[in-house]
Amino acid sequence: MTRLFWLVLLALPIRTLATPVVPQFRSGSSTMSSTSQSVINETITSHQYNSGFSYTASGHNIESADVNGYINPSTVAGETQTVGGVQFSWTSPSLENVPRWKIKEAGQSFSLVESLQGAGLANVTTINRTITTTTTTETTSVFGQ
Repeated sequence: MTRLFWLVLLALPIRTLATPVVPQFRSGSSTMSSTSQSVINETITSHQYNSGFSYTASGHNIESADVNGYINPSTVAGETQTVGGVQFSWTSPSLENVPRWKIKEAGQSFSLVESLQGAGLANVTTINRTITTTTTTETTSVFGQ
C-alpha cells in the first residue's frame, strides 16, 4: 500500500507556491571614469638665408685707395643652390675687387675693421619637442523611481 501511495503522489502534479521578486530600492547612482593619453612628437626646422652680402668697413685715419673713392666691392652672380627643398641664388662680392685702403696721415695711429657676411644659408634652427596630454572623464548617472 505504501508503494501505491508513493506512486500516486509522484504521478499527480504538485502545486508550488512562488512569490515574485521585486526590487525594493527606489534610487541609485552609477559612476564611470575613463582616462586617455596622447603623445605628440614634433620636429620644427627653420632655414634662414641671406639673399645678398653685407660688407662693412670702419676705422680712423684711413681713406679709399681707389682713384674715384670707391668703397664697395664689385659683385658677381652666385650659383643656384638647393637646401631643404628650397632653391635660391644670390649675389656675392668679388673678393679680388674688395676696396683698398690707405693711411691718410703717415706716422699717425690708424685702425681698420672690415667685415663680410656672405650670401647663402645663414642659420638652421631645429626644435624637437614632445607634447603629452592626459584627459580624464568622469560620468555619474543618478536614477530613481
